[in-house]
Amino acid sequence: MSLFGQSLLADTDLKAAEIDAVYALATKLKSGADSSRYLQGKHLALVLEKTSTRTRIAFEVAIKRQGGFSTTLEYATSQLGLRESIADTAAVLSRVYDMIAYRGTRHVDLVNLQAHATKPVVNALTDMWHPTQALADYFTMQEVKKTSWHDIAIAYVGDGRNNVAHSLLTTGAILGADVRIASPESLQPDLGIEAMSLELAEVSGAKVLVTDDPIEAVLAADFVYTDVWVSMGEALDAWNERISLLRDFQVNQELLTATKNPNVRFMHCLPAIHDRNTDIGEQIASNYGYDNGVEVTDEVFQSKASIVFDQAENRLHTIEALLVLLASDTYGKTL
Repeated sequence: MSLFGQSLLADTDLKAAEIDAVYALATKLKSGADSSRYLQGKHLALVLEKTSTRTRIAFEVAIKRQGGFSTTLEYATSQLGLRESIADTAAVLSRVYDMIAYRGTRHVDLVNLQAHATKPVVNALTDMWHPTQALADYFTMQEVKKTSWHDIAIAYVGDGRNNVAHSLLTTGAILGADVRIASPESLQPDLGIEAMSLELAEVSGAKVLVTDDPIEAVLAADFVYTDVWVSMGEALDAWNERISLLRDFQVNQELLTATKNPNVRFMHCLPAIHDRNTDIGEQIASNYGYDNGVEVTDEVFQSKASIVFDQAENRLHTIEALLVLLASDTYGKTL
């Protein structure tokens, strides 16, 4: 088994054993048990069509910790999408860099980039998938539970059509976890991705549930997960529809209590609208009356059940491990 030289475009590009290998190395890197610099002299191009905080800093710090170097290319400050095609960009970056990470809107653009690149390409977020987020999330769950994947149950509550829900569903199915998605029917996962997850579950022994009942989804769950109701790049007028559809899918203390699990943990990929201390939080509070959070209440977000900042930190450790496995001439080739 080796990930060396491979690309990661979607969660389905990884097998369970490969995910476990990422986690084994991430554990060593996080604990300091392995202080080697496996990517000495390696260079990463981080291409950002969409803005980023956690993903950007995780990639930038990860490559530096491993002795490498990164260049962040934003659409606003480069020729990307204006005077140079994705195919030409891929060819240029492949001549200069050892790896390419791409964060953009359309998944088809990432596929096009990878098709014309000769170096590993990593999906740092597209409209369909967010694999590095799911890698960090399941790593965090394993840190908390320290048990078999078959004994881990996660309930995602909210907009199930987005990239995070797709990646959580698929990665959980690959690993063998108990994955539930609770969304209104019109906001449930892509049918093709759901069908794919069910097929993967038959192999791994995972359990997959898609429902419009959040109470059914969270019962006996170890983790309750949510994401913003309107994703970045969507029009503000989408809030009218989403709030109407999702008002009963807010993660609040009542919903956590419905798990009947006193040790349940709350998860969120961030940023979260949990109070009115941001421009968007203030706008939603003023327009719709959500003074104490939207997709999650501030009470839950700030509670002892919340492990959202553990997730955020683990973006670094899992991305660092992934980059080593994809591009290290020593560790990656010998796996």
